[in-house]
This record gives sequence, C-alpha cells and structure tokens, in this order.
Amino acid sequence: MTAVIEARSQRPTAPPPIPTNPPLLRRILTAFIRDEVRKVGIDRVVVGLSGGVDSSVSALLAAEALGPDNVLGIKMPYKLSSAESLAHADAVAAVGGFQLMQVDITPQIDAYFERFSDADNMRRGNKMARERMTILYDHSARWKALVLGTSNKTELLLGYGTLHGDMASALNPIGDLYKTQVWTLGAEIGVPRAIVEKKPSADLWVGQTDEAELGFSYREVDALLYVMVDLRYSRDELLAAGFTESFVKRVSDMVRNSQFKRRLPVIAKISNRTIDRDFRYARDWGR
Repeated sequence: MTAVIEARSQRPTAPPPIPTNPPLLRRILTAFIRDEVRKVGIDRVVVGLSGGVDSSVSALLAAEALGPDNVLGIKMPYKLSSAESLAHADAVAAVGGFQLMQVDITPQIDAYFERFSDADNMRRGNKMARERMTILYDHSARWKALVLGTSNKTELLLGYGTLHGDMASALNPIGDLYKTQVWTLGAEIGVPRAIVEKKPSADLWVGQTDEAELGFSYREVDALLYVMVDLRYSRDELLAAGFTESFVKRVSDMVRNSQFKRRLPVIAKISNRTIDRDFRYARDWGR
C-alpha cells in the first residue's frame, strides 16, 4: 500500500503521453489476427471498408497477417455517402491488394424510413450501421470468413458506436488502441496519408464529423482517457494534471453510461453456472 501511495505522489502534473510503438504493435496485431482466425478453422476475414483510418488499419493488418487473397473488403455506401470515402476505400484495397466489393444500402434504408419518416439522424445512423453489419455477416457466411472489427478504444470507451452495428465483430485488432495510436499505426503500415490526416467521420450524413458530434477532439479525449482508464488517475489527480472539471465529468459519465455496450447481455442468475459469469472460458478452452 505504501508503494502505491508513493507512486501516486510522484505522478507528473502534466499527463504523460500515450506510449506507442508502431513496429511492435504491427507484429502483435498481425499475430493476433492470424492466431485468432485460424484457431477456429478459418483462414479468411471480411471487413467493412468505410474509407476511414480505423477500417483501413484493420484491413491492412489482416492482409499482412492472412495474405491479401484471404481478405474481403466491402464498401456499403448510402446515397449521401461522400465520393471521397469510396475513393479512399479503393485506395486502401489497392495498397493491401485484397478483394473489394460494393453493396449499396440505399434501397433498404429508404424503404424502411418511408414508414418512419419522423426518424432523427441518430436513428437513421444506427439503422445504417446495423444494416451494414448484417451485410458483413451474410458475406462472412457466404465466404466462410470471420467479421473483422474496426472500433478503436476511444470509441468503445465513450460508447460512440452502434450496438450490434459497427461495434459488432468476431475479433477486433484495434479495440485496445486509442484513436491517436491508430493514426500513428496507420502511417506505419501504409494507410494513404490523405486518410490518416482527414477529419474522422462515420459519413452518415453530409458534413457529419465525429469530433463535431462529440464536442471535443480525439487528441484531447485520448489524453484524458489514457490517464483515467489505463493509469487510474483519481478525479483530484486528473484536475491537478490540467483537465477541467466539466470535461472530466462529461467523459466519465460517457464511459459509465455506455458500459452496457461493452458487455454481453446481462443474464439473470438461476443455476450454479451462468453464461457470462461462472461459465467463462478463453476461445480455445476445448482444444
């Protein structure tokens, strides 16, 4: 206990930078993809390619880990999707040398919202994200592949994603990387510079950007999340490190209120061994 108190007393006033070693991350994550995919008797993955840095990094890591012939990228534009996003998805597929197909989601989205025309942007965005995931899982069955995740740690902690939509996957190589780490890794593995440097956007409607919706930048929130989550700074320590009380409270509330998105559905405990509590094993426990 004394050592813990001394360690906390020695914490720097300014928040420390997030450690990032791109070559090491590259080795770890390609090995992760290769091991986790092949241990279940499969060699392939499908990935939704949005033209953003997250899906680009996941796709290029998979192409390196499994070989380009074992990766299928799928573009799933809506009629309001930007031409730039589609062009960027094409550019990533060209870098990685993997297959790329396009499935337009406009017909089914418009047909649904003709009935529910009062839906706001959040409902429409969630519907698009879930429609895209159903397409990925359909093609994963057709192609005998696993769905590769593309949600980063920042998004997962903030709950900035759609449950059973873009947050769904069979495995996720970048889910423990903050957005700023994904940018650095993207530059390391050959994601085109225009993609790494553009404003992050889910491209759900014209002019939509992640940071405008969130009300803060990824660099600002990553600096806070790293010390709050990874280093377990107390609220007083966060304030001493220079973060404002309102920012700390807002981000803390977002993390706490989105916990339900980061776990399996809660099951009422009746038996001695309940799934998600007492019956929990690693994926390869039966081998």
